[in-house]
Amino acid sequence: MYTFEPDKLRKPISDATLEKRWDMVREEMKKENVDALVIQNEHRYRNGMVRYFTDIGSLSNPVTVFFPIDDEMTVFANGGGHSLSQTPAYGCRGVKDRIGVPIFPTYVPELSTADARGVADLIKKRDDKKIGLVRIGSMLGSFYQYLTEALTGQVEFVDFTNAIDELKAIKNEEEIEILRLSAELQDYVMNAIPSFLKPGMYEYELRSHIIHLLTNQGSEEQLIMIGSAPLGQKAGHKAHFYQNRRIEAGDAVMVMLEPNGPGGLWVELGRTFILGEPDETLQKVWDDAVKAQHYTASLLKPGATCGEIYDKYNEYVEHMGYAKETRIHAHGQGYDLMERPGIRGEDPMVIRPNMNIAIHPTFAKNGAYAFACDNYLTTDAEPVRIHKTSQELIKVVHC
Repeated sequence: MYTFEPDKLRKPISDATLEKRWDMVREEMKKENVDALVIQNEHRYRNGMVRYFTDIGSLSNPVTVFFPIDDEMTVFANGGGHSLSQTPAYGCRGVKDRIGVPIFPTYVPELSTADARGVADLIKKRDDKKIGLVRIGSMLGSFYQYLTEALTGQVEFVDFTNAIDELKAIKNEEEIEILRLSAELQDYVMNAIPSFLKPGMYEYELRSHIIHLLTNQGSEEQLIMIGSAPLGQKAGHKAHFYQNRRIEAGDAVMVMLEPNGPGGLWVELGRTFILGEPDETLQKVWDDAVKAQHYTASLLKPGATCGEIYDKYNEYVEHMGYAKETRIHAHGQGYDLMERPGIRGEDPMVIRPNMNIAIHPTFAKNGAYAFACDNYLTTDAEPVRIHKTSQELIKVVHC
């Protein structure tokens, strides 16, 4: 057990919430006679399972959590000796051991399975018989392959992801307050953009200004999509590698803010800026996207299934004259940028109160492109929009 020093973390979750999570998880483990869980994340935008159990965030290398039903956790991370920067002792709660091993997935096989060997040895030592794997899709293939092959015939592996997803999807009062802080941060930055967005600026320069503001306001991670184009051409979404266009007077500029706030919980916000006046086509497409967002929100009621929401949405947008959605236009968020429920037929999760769901219809027609994105908190009845930014095209008047 380590001495937790909360003053060294930006906004740690409370002990009460963390302990409640552990209790809820262990109750689910008891139902299935699971001896321990194994969790691995390595992506800073999708490290939510590790953070849910440990409140350890901002991963840049694999971190593996061994969560037994009858003891404190063991955490495996890259490092050794005095170098355990991803899992410092002062940031650990409910952790019995921090084990540093050289983990380099891009190196030789022996260095891409060092953590798996450590977990396998621990399971053998404890003589565990049934192990739950949490979100197998987030584990490195080398980790999963070594662990399951090394323990073949000795251990029963089960996919325990759904049980954790069901718990993780429902936010408590503390988590909801942190989500609101994340939304306030995004509202602040989105409304500040007209003060520095100007003709002659490159998209990457706009991104730099945005990240500077977000970081100074306490954001932990920042993912910023930007697309710009003259009216009559589709601005679209562009990842930072492609944000190299020079913005000109009269352009439409799409900005999607996907940072989390202090505390690591995600929401996302998308708006379009006009360096001049919008044309009728863009205005119409934008208004329709907002209507589609509101329609989706009206379907997010307790008991609704993801599949029926998805089908009704596609009927709605097709009736409006737009192409049916083929990806995920609405999804849960929390410690992961994208988490369940995912509004498609493949996800069996049912809507319940206190889910944080991003809704982002994406419409394109006649050269106009609209992405209306806001987060909603589900309730016992109609969901409530968390963001406060006006749902209008934003004119940059000094242009």
